Amino acid sequence: MTSVTVVVPMTIRRRGGRKRIIGPDGAPIRTGDDVPGAAETRGDPALVKALARAFRWRRMLEEGRYGSIRELAAAEQMERTSVARALGLTLLAPDIVEAVLDGREPVALSVASFRRGLPDAWEAQWATLVGAGTAAQVGRGPLGRG
Repeated sequence: MTSVTVVVPMTIRRRGGRKRIIGPDGAPIRTGDDVPGAAETRGDPALVKALARAFRWRRMLEEGRYGSIRELAAAEQMERTSVARALGLTLLAPDIVEAVLDGREPVALSVASFRRGLPDAWEAQWATLVGAGTAAQVGRGPLGRG
């Protein structure tokens, strides 16, 4: 079995009441229609924040800052089950992560959808999230592959 690691290096900062995504070089990440200096995502803010938090937490665990999810949850003052569920976001298919950041996430995808769980296999994730009615919205075929 081949494994793939997806790293999404970003920081979310508040500037003038707006959230900005800052890349690893410290510069704001810009989209094509942004005004100069602005960095916004078209994605659902709750999903983008959950993704950023999950990848940050995973990195903290991998680096050994925390020895367990229980320790991490205590440090973040959150329930262990909430942290464990959020860490499941790091197992999303890379194209689903990209779709979320671009604001093209499947209609069925929300932070609440992770309470129900998603399959581990990437193809099965798309099949679960993208039905025939929502496939065109993310540019994918009925099973998530166009």
